Amino acid sequence: MLDIRVEKAAVKKAKPAEDSLGFGRYFTDHMFVMDYDAGLGWHDARIVPYGPVALDPSAMVFHYAQELFEGLKAYRREDGKIQLFRPDKNIERMNNTCKRMCVPTIPPEDALQAIRALVKVDQDWVPHSAGTSLYIRPFIIATEPQLGVHPSKKYSFMIILSPVGSYYAGGLAPVKIRVERKYVRCVKGGTGEAKVGGNYAASLLGQEEAEEMGYAQVLWLDGIYRKYIDEVGAMNVFFVIDGKVVTPSLEDGNILPGVTRASCIELLKKWGYPVEERKVSIDEIHAAYENGTLSESFGTGTAAVISPVGEYNDNGYIMKIHDGKIGPISQKLYDSLTDLQWGRVKDEMGWIVPVEE
Repeated sequence: MLDIRVEKAAVKKAKPAEDSLGFGRYFTDHMFVMDYDAGLGWHDARIVPYGPVALDPSAMVFHYAQELFEGLKAYRREDGKIQLFRPDKNIERMNNTCKRMCVPTIPPEDALQAIRALVKVDQDWVPHSAGTSLYIRPFIIATEPQLGVHPSKKYSFMIILSPVGSYYAGGLAPVKIRVERKYVRCVKGGTGEAKVGGNYAASLLGQEEAEEMGYAQVLWLDGIYRKYIDEVGAMNVFFVIDGKVVTPSLEDGNILPGVTRASCIELLKKWGYPVEERKVSIDEIHAAYENGTLSESFGTGTAAVISPVGEYNDNGYIMKIHDGKIGPISQKLYDSLTDLQWGRVKDEMGWIVPVEE
């Protein structure tokens, strides 16, 4: 068990209006920090006032991108209690990313203790309005001051918190997606299955060009054959084809193993829907659209939970999905997951973790 020292902020920030939170624009009064030194391990766990971080200009994170992050949320129930959704899965994924990036792992019980302790200190920042939540961003950076291509001997593990608004301010609305044919996000054997900043940096140009064309996100294809579907922007993707729910498999390591993705698959199987995790080509989606068996598509992720897709554009070939409206499976998943997350229904899956015992 961590011995976490707490240094409270002398001056508290004014809290933003809950009807204009947006995403990732405001940050709470405190942050968690823990350091790592080779030979000593993780040490000096502390909660301190939120503020700038001092790093040597030669810190290895700046030069060799040895870093990683996670994202999860805390939710305020109607009775005022605060809970987390499957934090163990985020911590498991974080440690898998650590292994891929040659970063020392963190004992899962210590990571969960740190998250709960910080949320408890800043619990007044967990918003009360419908659809709002407290976004939790754990991350690790290499801090050793040296220019040399090798794993760092020093790291910092930090957690920051941000109150966020409802992803769908105007209701659950389908998005338009552009199929990316020019750029690739990752390749087999790369870091696609790890949650690292480089994956997102590689996606920015394609995302920017899609937005210029009026599309919300990009559907990424594999980097070798340029025909198998990986994921949508910051989300995993699902298709409903001839009554089956189909999603790209994780076997090639191209795709981030999303916590919401896994939760959807478990719920769908529980409800009796046939689910297939396998390679899915863009040609198969074209054929299913043309023969009328593609009835629905949606993305899954922490920020939006479920993001129904109303249209795909593949180099001018337009596929309108479910008449541009949300489909029944997307709606059922969204309702079921959000009811669980905000504590509106009994947790029969064992996914909810209270911030305070």
